[in-house]
Amino acid sequence: MADTTGIPAAGSGTGTSAGPVPAQTTAPAPDFSGWTCPAPLRDLPRIVMGHGGGGALSAELVEHVFAPAFGGPVLAGLGDSARIELGGARLAFSTDSYVVRPLFFPGGSIGDLAVNGTVNDLAMSGARAAYLSCGFILEEGVSVAVVAEVARALGAAARTAGVEVATGDTKVVESGHGDGIYVNTAGIGLIPDGVDIRPQRAVPGDVVIVSGPVGQHGVAIMSVREGLEFGVEIQSDCAALGGLVQAMLDVTPDLHVLRDPTRGGLAAALNEIADAASVGVVVHENRVPVPPEVANACAVLGLDPWYVANEGKLVAFVPRQDADAVLAAMRAHPLGAGAAVIGECVPDHPGMVVARTALGGTRVVDLPLGEQLPRIC
Repeated sequence: MADTTGIPAAGSGTGTSAGPVPAQTTAPAPDFSGWTCPAPLRDLPRIVMGHGGGGALSAELVEHVFAPAFGGPVLAGLGDSARIELGGARLAFSTDSYVVRPLFFPGGSIGDLAVNGTVNDLAMSGARAAYLSCGFILEEGVSVAVVAEVARALGAAARTAGVEVATGDTKVVESGHGDGIYVNTAGIGLIPDGVDIRPQRAVPGDVVIVSGPVGQHGVAIMSVREGLEFGVEIQSDCAALGGLVQAMLDVTPDLHVLRDPTRGGLAAALNEIADAASVGVVVHENRVPVPPEVANACAVLGLDPWYVANEGKLVAFVPRQDADAVLAAMRAHPLGAGAAVIGECVPDHPGMVVARTALGGTRVVDLPLGEQLPRIC
């Protein structure tokens, strides 16, 4: 197994002088009326794009608005899916809404996302997904042919994932009050006996594994949304991860944490786990697999691939004694061929994620405020 030891805690940074303050000049007041911001100031009293980005703003909305309103011990777990007991069965239950723009992108569509995203949320609890519900919100004027194409993609993705769409709903909103098609899916699945996968189970010594290269989905969306060309087409990694998780559970049912790094990317997933378990996480910067085309595109766009969404990857926190066998099982599966050990849990700096740089220094990997690329799922 790759070495993940000897990583120091992050130290405090040093500031530099900003230099003399230039003389003030008079300029016309800017007009902010047409501006939008995916990550605005955090004290604004209205919902903005950043509240849906999976970062600190999303967490604050859940903590201060939804959790107090709904209450309940099941919701308090705040995992990718809720773990419930019903009639003697242990179930995982999850729901998600999809507002991706554009509806079709290299490697998938909103239909594929609607299935794979919910199936993956269930898989992150170790559950075998069984049934989905599907709700379509259609904007008046959208082509029936487009709706049919999305439905076909959704049905094909469900069959590939081994789940059945068992119930659904359709609503239509007036023209100008939607964005073509929005989709909501909810899913249920059975959690096998002996499996207890949740963010709170991460402990110092756990090895952190990512199932493959990161950043592909978000960059694929951006490339078609903005009409950008990077010399090679970047495909979304959109895929259902149930089979990969089963291969890992076949090695050991004692996987501590699984998380799919969707909105907010790898950085958000690691921060959420560190916070939930009150552990420190150290990541080796040069071990995180980033495809060259994604790295180049992010450099052009001013993005950090660690914060870019994925739709077919997972992060695993695995007991050290099982890490080699789990990694081998992941690499033997088509969706885990690029799996890599990227770091470990440590007792130092609980709740904080730090990256060890190629020069041997460390830097703090913060929870993103919002999402670098809004409307990516």
